[in-house]
Amino acid sequence: MASSTPQPPPSAAVFAVNGQRFELRGGDDPGATLLDFIRTRTRFTGPKLGCGEGGCGACVVLLSTYDAAADQVSHAAVSSCLTLVHGLHHCAVTTTEGLGNSRDGLHAVHARFAGFHASQCGFCTPGMCMSLVAALAGAEGKGSGPPPREGFSRLTSADAERAVVGNLCRCTGYRPIADACKSFAADVDLEDLGLNSFWKKGDAHVDKLPPYKEGSIGAFPEFLKAEIRASLRIDKCMSARVMAGSESSWHRPRSVEEYYRLIASDSFDGSGTKVVVGNTSSGVYREAEVYDRYIDLRDIPELNSVSKDSEGVQIGAATSISLVIEILRREGDDCKDVIFGKIADHMEKVSSHYVRNTATLGGNLVMAQRDEFPSDIATILLAAGSSVCIQVSSGKLNVTLDEFLEMPPCDYKALLLSISVPHCTPDNVSSSAGAVNMTGDKTESSLLFETYRAAPRPLGNAVAYLNCAFFAQISSDESSGSLILEKLHLAFGAFGTRHAIRARDVEKYLVGKPISASVLLEACNVLKKIIVPKEGTTHSAYRSSLAVAFLFTFLYPMTKRNVKPARSARLNGHAASDTNGNPNCPPSADIDLSLKETNSVESGLHSNDHILESCKQIVEISKDYLPVGIPAKKVGAELQASGEAVYVDDIPSPEGCLYGAFVYSTKPLAHVNSIELDPSLEQVKTVAVITVKDIPEGGGNFGANTIFGPEPLFGDPLTQCAGEPLGIVVAETRNFANIAAKRAVVNYSTETLDSPVLSIEEAVRRCSYFETPPFLLPQNIGDFSKEMEEADQKIYSAEVKSFSLG
Repeated sequence: MASSTPQPPPSAAVFAVNGQRFELRGGDDPGATLLDFIRTRTRFTGPKLGCGEGGCGACVVLLSTYDAAADQVSHAAVSSCLTLVHGLHHCAVTTTEGLGNSRDGLHAVHARFAGFHASQCGFCTPGMCMSLVAALAGAEGKGSGPPPREGFSRLTSADAERAVVGNLCRCTGYRPIADACKSFAADVDLEDLGLNSFWKKGDAHVDKLPPYKEGSIGAFPEFLKAEIRASLRIDKCMSARVMAGSESSWHRPRSVEEYYRLIASDSFDGSGTKVVVGNTSSGVYREAEVYDRYIDLRDIPELNSVSKDSEGVQIGAATSISLVIEILRREGDDCKDVIFGKIADHMEKVSSHYVRNTATLGGNLVMAQRDEFPSDIATILLAAGSSVCIQVSSGKLNVTLDEFLEMPPCDYKALLLSISVPHCTPDNVSSSAGAVNMTGDKTESSLLFETYRAAPRPLGNAVAYLNCAFFAQISSDESSGSLILEKLHLAFGAFGTRHAIRARDVEKYLVGKPISASVLLEACNVLKKIIVPKEGTTHSAYRSSLAVAFLFTFLYPMTKRNVKPARSARLNGHAASDTNGNPNCPPSADIDLSLKETNSVESGLHSNDHILESCKQIVEISKDYLPVGIPAKKVGAELQASGEAVYVDDIPSPEGCLYGAFVYSTKPLAHVNSIELDPSLEQVKTVAVITVKDIPEGGGNFGANTIFGPEPLFGDPLTQCAGEPLGIVVAETRNFANIAAKRAVVNYSTETLDSPVLSIEEAVRRCSYFETPPFLLPQNIGDFSKEMEEADQKIYSAEVKSFSLG
């Protein structure tokens, strides 16, 4: 009789972490992130949970993929807190532990971070190391020409600095971190680097640095290469369902038709399904849902294709933003279209490199269209005149990006296939190479394109207060020398509106007019009526003023008189192209579009070029207390860099460990009647809800003891402020606890309460005073009452107001 031993379900995903093989099967949660998997299913704890939004870089790892046809390995830094582990089939993941350790030998990245004092608390250091490692690996893969000098890499100093632009550190300071990174750059002057433990001042030499050799980054596992080659021989028509379990499933359709068959099936439930590629949207909109089905679009060829023709470039919607930047730069160099380069420059300020490596072009635009996401990419592509191709039930639909943004929010039935970015040359935007002005004089046309953004961090990794992009086709009147706008696109976004918009009233006013100071002033007045943030938008006045300032910055150089037809590649920082499409014409003596004179107005003009940070470090070390003051390497810095240092969250959890998440109040000055969990969250395996009522007899509602007295753990019986902890939801996983707490319903009552105290005057009237602790009271000196009685001048009444500077 044949054996009836149950067979394990087929693997949903096979991948490697630091060379070790791992498999996912049907019972695994498809919503689990790579960070969750690494920290709970492996022994590696180098990647840390920081923000959980892809914004800090503490969780960065190296993701490697293998192209069997080309026999080539590609490397990229990714944010493991956003990357879904089920999407890593046939990928290799390297954490900082995979580079080396204190027992078997540290990697040069670990040792240099420690030696340049680039680690303090060390929590962010593993992510910093992996961002630099990804840059080193990428430079090796793209390297051409002779190898660099021994001990150095193919990175430039600017590349090395940019490698950690998206990694945040709150204690070390970025100078030593930048020094550690630049020590790998072939063009660095070692004497310019800061204090370190490798050499004394004036004695710098590469031989004293921990040695670095190309190829020292972890190799792609051979067993994965073999499996990838074998998988190519499997029938391409196999089912899209790659993982099935009793509670959830993961699907990877291989064609658009297969996708629509999948969503048309009887088992499909739109509300419980999430369509993903890079899953980076969960960093913008924190998930409060539990999905029972995921559809991964990355295997659909139409969504990954890239093609070009005389009109422009068509890019698949599932193409990563990092790859889009490469495509635009390459295409811009080939066709001498500097507009593509400008778009690529701006895209490098979108999020951070480890998010751009998995975030997709289509995903960014869909968020802008559906979720009112303040997208930079939508704005700059809108100004460039881009269009999109959408698959709907009735067939393919080609619309302009402007029309796409105005459509009703897309759902899973509409599939964004590709985005077309046109060539911005005179032949593409006008019927002739030249233009005829109002007097009949033949003029030459030139194209200008510029993008702007204002954000808390100038190099990216921050949502903009406002972004805008301007495209203009201009000509010069031969008789007057004035510049005339023939065609104009003015796009603005992120200022507190549903999506990016074209300022068509301003465009209509400016087109056909010679640009003068009075025309520019009126255009700014028209724009003020258009850029009106919706109610509740933060910094609304600032955003409106930014829009006017950026438009002024773009148009002001055109107000100069006696300007001959433009043949310069740049108009005071703007990307420019002449009628021959040549972006690299050197400025000639009779062309005055560079406006080299400076004044208070033009000082506002800016450049997006990355400037290397520089400093001069002077430290006077007293010999009286030697060796105190000597820049010695911190004990434990190498362990922090290599991921071996153990933090509290790195301590292994005991079997059956539960997780808790706070439920916070949303109303101040209200009675809490009850806290109820959302009954629709059946899959969130909650264990208990703990509130003040659950504190046992003899216990106390005590959270912390401060200098102002004890603070309660839970609001009882009255909430004191919005954001006060009201209870704790306990669940089987951290993610389940967070979701359940976020979806919890708190029932309040305010019927018997007095009105809140909202002013100092009201507080005085109701004798509501802040009680200063006795030890903070000033010491009495002299007899105040006696001195006041004997004073020649007395103040009988007064009112003093001190406004907050916060």
